[in-house]
Amino acid sequence: MKCALIIPSWLPEEIFPTKTAASQVNYWQPLGTLYVASSLMRAGHKVRFLNGAFMAHDKIIREVGDFNPGFVGIYSTTFGWKKAVQTAKDIRGALKDVFIATGGPHPIAMQEKCLRDTDSINAVVTGEGEVTVVEMIGRLSDGKSLDGVEGVIYREKDEIFINPQRALITDIDSLPFPARELLGDSGRYIPPPATYKRKPVAVIMTARGCNRRCIFCFQIDKERKSGIRYRSVGNVMEEIELCLHQKYREIKFIDDTFAADYGRAMEIALEIKRRKLDFTWFASACVHQVDRPLLRAFRDAGCWAILMGAESGVQKDLNTLRKGITIDQTRNAVKAAREVGIKVFAPFLFGIPGQTYEDALKSIEFACELDPDVANFHALTPFPGTELYDNIGKYGRMSEDTTDFTYQGAAFIPYSMTREQIGELRQVAFRRFYSRPRFMLKRILGLRSVNDLIAVFRGMRSLFWMWVKKDIFRGNPHEPWAHRGE
Repeated sequence: MKCALIIPSWLPEEIFPTKTAASQVNYWQPLGTLYVASSLMRAGHKVRFLNGAFMAHDKIIREVGDFNPGFVGIYSTTFGWKKAVQTAKDIRGALKDVFIATGGPHPIAMQEKCLRDTDSINAVVTGEGEVTVVEMIGRLSDGKSLDGVEGVIYREKDEIFINPQRALITDIDSLPFPARELLGDSGRYIPPPATYKRKPVAVIMTARGCNRRCIFCFQIDKERKSGIRYRSVGNVMEEIELCLHQKYREIKFIDDTFAADYGRAMEIALEIKRRKLDFTWFASACVHQVDRPLLRAFRDAGCWAILMGAESGVQKDLNTLRKGITIDQTRNAVKAAREVGIKVFAPFLFGIPGQTYEDALKSIEFACELDPDVANFHALTPFPGTELYDNIGKYGRMSEDTTDFTYQGAAFIPYSMTREQIGELRQVAFRRFYSRPRFMLKRILGLRSVNDLIAVFRGMRSLFWMWVKKDIFRGNPHEPWAHRGE
């Protein structure tokens, strides 16, 4: 069967402030969709991938019409749900009989509600899609019902049927590698200028899931029964070598925490070095899971930067988030990375339940004290399926506008703060952190490439607007709000 997999069209300015979008926008390789694509291709189906990050909505609709698929799969986040609904509606207008399914974080969390939102979508994939979508299309190809296909909620005539949930995939090695050949120009898929050394940049996930319980983290395995499902080191190395063969020169490991299994993380680093593989790489790790020996092994294997979720400089806020870390562990981890020569990226959150304006100012002071190479200051977001979302009335208020659900828009307001304060704090934080003479001198002295120069230029332009334009992070004050759960 001909299958079209789609990410609906979007623009950076719809997520980021117009004045700072150039230094913030991310174009990541969509691994989930590419894994589904490769699974379909292995099953003998013809797959077309259309990415709305680089295509206008009208062009997507035209190309789907020209391709005339029997199946359309639409990926959606919460932010992108309205666009997914419109995409499905317009495809249905062009192709009356095509079967349209949706998957991704928002449909997984919202389940049958997605089918109640629109009659243009036939089915929702409620978990990992690699096995489910192949089985579903097999049934459709044979003209059979979807009754009993695990991991699917579907519409038949005017009735919605909820099938049992499919078990999570335990043998990740059994999956084909993501179909990166469908991406087209791989050079388009790059993060912001300051966050990579070489391009093109590939994205690899060496494990799925997380055994931690942060209140803002979405996991398919809400009860954490399956923990972390690891790929074998050999399988990871095979994908790395394939990426290098495909001319990728940097890799982003996007595991929730790359060092959750210390020994395995060390083994991957040592194996990269043993094979003398020439690429730079970036990973994320919890601050209490790394030490100098591991970070030194990372550096020796080509790791140039690591993201450590600092989140707050106030211990009570970390406890509220259920981070399971201490302020001193963050200090020690950042210090260790700096000593071995790895750059540190540190995100911070504003709008934590119970956090006061004064607490947030302490976090800004802590960020300046840590002095990571890159700091980001986000608004805590209650994504559907998280502890925060499921218990919103306990923690604060939430916007009912799904386009607010990015780390940029304040979709959640704790009882201890106002929405205006969150926007103001983000602006104050960026100003204070990036306007420090010490930071500016470090960035200038660290210029080594054209990419470094571009990153500094775009960063300075964003910083200029942070100082000149008031309320740069302010959202639409007329958006609907609710006290869900009360």
